[in-house]
Parts: sequence; structure tokens; C-alpha cells
Amino acid sequence: MARRVLSVLVVLALSGCGAVPSGGAGSDKVPDGTPDAATARAQLGQLAEGPAGGLDGYVRDCDDGAACVFGRPWSDVDGDGCDQRSQVLARDLVGVQRKEGRCGVTGGTLHDPYTGDTVRGVSKVQIDHVVPLAEMWRSGASGWTTEQRTAAANDLRNLIAVRGEVNQSKGDRTPAEWMPPNPAYSCAYARIYVGVKARYRLTVTPPEREALDRTLSACR
Repeated sequence: MARRVLSVLVVLALSGCGAVPSGGAGSDKVPDGTPDAATARAQLGQLAEGPAGGLDGYVRDCDDGAACVFGRPWSDVDGDGCDQRSQVLARDLVGVQRKEGRCGVTGGTLHDPYTGDTVRGVSKVQIDHVVPLAEMWRSGASGWTTEQRTAAANDLRNLIAVRGEVNQSKGDRTPAEWMPPNPAYSCAYARIYVGVKARYRLTVTPPEREALDRTLSACR
């Protein structure tokens, strides 16, 4: 495995490509169902525009009777016995190790699409909502039922395994305020983001649309 990965890195270095490919995160690695760049641009043009809504009523915490408006994190929404976090880790990491007889992921290596870094072990990995849940709330999800929000929060098409620090630095910011530090992943990130916004008919702000359109226009 190490020899194969090293060979791939050498090829990339010679070709001038800075992104690190893997079973889980190259510059073109996106969840199934993500639109291509042309489709994403068309979808972006059809999104309703509006000001960012407020966060009144938004409570992500589920402890001690909190409102928990997007449901408990990492529910098994598809009923296959494996929670969504474990599914994303198994999809995005290589060399995956699991609990014996269970789906829980205990080890593996992530080639982080947001930074291009290699992260070994799951303790340093977090699952990012490409369209943050707070942004979903601001752009339309505040009017959904809890069941609809729980399904959206666990939608694999909006979930990416990334280095924990970069996920924390992103927070709830939109593409008008934050893009992956690894520029090779900008196009893929914008495609995922627009696909999710279109799927759930969420609104975009003018700066958000401008940033996404600029990124998608540069996609190759």
C-alpha cells in the first residue's frame, strides 16, 4: 500500500498537481449525487436569492432537554444498522479498521480534501456539513419539521470527513466567507455546496452566489 501511494504522489509531483488522491479524498472526490460543474452553475442560477435569515430558535445541542432542532447527530436514518458518521468514515478513509462484528470505524487514514494533509487515525477526523446546519437554518430549514431537518443533517451528500482543526476553523461560514485552504478542492466544494442548496431549495445571499459562481466558472 505504501509503495502504491508513493508512486501516485510521484506522478502528481511530476504533473504539477498539488492535491493528494486517495480512496477518500482527491481534488475530484465528491459524494455520490454531487452535480458536475456545469450542472451546478445551472442550479446556482435557479436558486432564490435573499438576505441571510436569523438564528432565532436554532439550537444544535441535544443534551439536558435542549431543543435539538436537527435531531441527534449521526442517526441511522437509512436503517442499515450503521450511523452516518461511521458510513462517512468508511467511505472517505483508506485502510479502514472496524470494531469486531460492528460498523464503527476505529482506525484508518484520511487524505484530507480541505488541506491536502494526510491524517492517520480517527481521533483527529471530524465530519463536516459542507452546507453548515446553521446556514441551512438561516436559508430555509427553520420552517421544516424536525424529521425533515434530521434527514438533511444526515444526508451523505452533504457530509465530508476532514481534519478536525480545519472543520473547527470553518465553523458556520458560507463560501462568501470561507473556502477550503487547498485550492485544488475549491471546485468540488462549490459543486457539493450548490447541489445541497438546490436539493433542499435553500436560498443564497448575493455574496454567496457571487463566490460560488466565481469558483464554478474556474472549474476545469
